[in-house]
Amino acid sequence: MNNFPHVNRRHMLAGGAAAAAAVALTPGMAFAAEAYSARARQLIDRSLVIDMLAVLRMDFAPDVHARPMTPTEIADWRASGINVLHNAIGIGGRDARTETLEFIAAWSGFVGRNAGLFSLIGTVADMDRAKAEKKIGVIIGLQNSEHFRDADDVKVFHRLGQRCSQLTYNSQNMLASGSTERVDGGVTDFGVSIIKAMNEVGMLVDVSHSGDRTTLDAIAISEKPIAFTHSNCRALTNHPRTKTDEAIKALAARGGVMGITGVRNFVKADEPTDISHMVNHIDHVVQLVGIDHVGIGSDADLYGYDDMPADQYKALKAGYKSSYAFRDKIDTDGYDHPRKNYNLVEELIRRKYSDADIQKVLGGNFRRLLTTVWGG
Repeated sequence: MNNFPHVNRRHMLAGGAAAAAAVALTPGMAFAAEAYSARARQLIDRSLVIDMLAVLRMDFAPDVHARPMTPTEIADWRASGINVLHNAIGIGGRDARTETLEFIAAWSGFVGRNAGLFSLIGTVADMDRAKAEKKIGVIIGLQNSEHFRDADDVKVFHRLGQRCSQLTYNSQNMLASGSTERVDGGVTDFGVSIIKAMNEVGMLVDVSHSGDRTTLDAIAISEKPIAFTHSNCRALTNHPRTKTDEAIKALAARGGVMGITGVRNFVKADEPTDISHMVNHIDHVVQLVGIDHVGIGSDADLYGYDDMPADQYKALKAGYKSSYAFRDKIDTDGYDHPRKNYNLVEELIRRKYSDADIQKVLGGNFRRLLTTVWGG
């Protein structure tokens, strides 16, 4: 992949810098630490790097959370520069509540069994502590809210550790409309009650997969700022999972933050699609509403979609409506390996972003948002 057709990115770093150097790297595809500028390395080291939508493992086998971590995985996490990630998937249907309880228990257990590397995040202080202790903090969230049977359930799941909830996945639910529905009816009365309950307990409202009207409704209804944890800009890519300029302006006006994702079909509609095109979305948000309202939400694990087990990869593509417009690859070139954020920083440096602004993009903006929503 990315001109390495016989090399799996999950193993690129297993042998350290020497193994990486043995492979001829294409422009923007640096893996060895010394391939990055001193400025980029220092910025990653100094910053609180937050990926506001990621998964710990892009593998949906039933036992994936129970598998011991390999030395390669541990090394790759430590090399990634990520300090905090928001681990969330979409769960819906009649068994959503039970499956969500299982999800929270399973991945909280995974974090606990790997406490030398990970720590659970419940407060902003926990994020700062994870950084100081050289661990990766894990925020537990969901990319749907069908597990909430009533407003009181929000308190229940908050006590269990959930700190972010997306109102809808792509489809209509009892709260609101998803981005790929033919008709967007906006936030329902039930959805209003859930948003109010989330504000009260300090749970971040996310509308990344929601329809356009639902997005604007949620921004207006919420008494606290909300997030697009992982969406891109409609002005650059006409895709149902992207956000309009109207929505981005409304989000920013209320203090919200938008995480830019590296999902290829959200970045650009045609080829080539590389990290420079991803950063175009950061540029667009900055030019539209300022530097304080943009961050990162990769929407992948360390290695990306294109390294998933082949059967799961095929099933994933088949599970979405044709409007998703998947191409041969899902990952964006240059943002598809454990050190992808180093490549992102190098591109921001090339575009003359200041150190302070790069730190805001890497995590400062999401830290501010979570301080406002969570308290403390």
